[in-house]
Amino acid sequence: MSPRKSVAETAATRDRILGSALALASAEGLEGLTIGRLATGLGMSKAGVIGHFGSKEVLQLATLDAAVERFRLRVPGRAVGARPGTERLARAFDEWIAYMAEDEGHGGCFLTAVASEFDGRPGPVRDAVLDALTAWTAYVTAELDTAIGTGQLPERTDVDQLVFELGGVILAADQAIQLHRDPQAPTRARRAIARLLIAF
Repeated sequence: MSPRKSVAETAATRDRILGSALALASAEGLEGLTIGRLATGLGMSKAGVIGHFGSKEVLQLATLDAAVERFRLRVPGRAVGARPGTERLARAFDEWIAYMAEDEGHGGCFLTAVASEFDGRPGPVRDAVLDALTAWTAYVTAELDTAIGTGQLPERTDVDQLVFELGGVILAADQAIQLHRDPQAPTRARRAIARLLIAF
């Protein structure tokens, strides 16, 4: 076996493990992610799984990184072509709501679920979740600042308050979609986002 093929196969196996880990953690939380369950599901030995990560915490962090990258590509990534400001934000939030509502095995918004799971547990996983959500807040804030600077929103706009309210809509949408199975939740969430971005 050539070294190049070995590296490629190792990367492919790691990706396969992370895919299974993301599906399992989406359904049962990051704490429900165990080496044994992953190994059984993948038809691998525990040593084969742990060899790619070293510990459960490292596996959790890698799974979170994979979820963040998927979110980044799906949500702000698909809004890149929209006009900066309120149009881009509306597109990004629309993608986030669609991401929560689609049946892709995510169990709603992975980041929202993990934030609730680890919000009271100090440690590297909580820190990583906080970093991811802080980056999202910075993205929203920058687009709102652009909207104010270009006259899409009034200068008196309280950016921090608007970021808070937009986040509240997403949390409500996630609960309505996942817990209540409300088919109207995506429509209601998009309506609320539009109202905030237009009338704030």
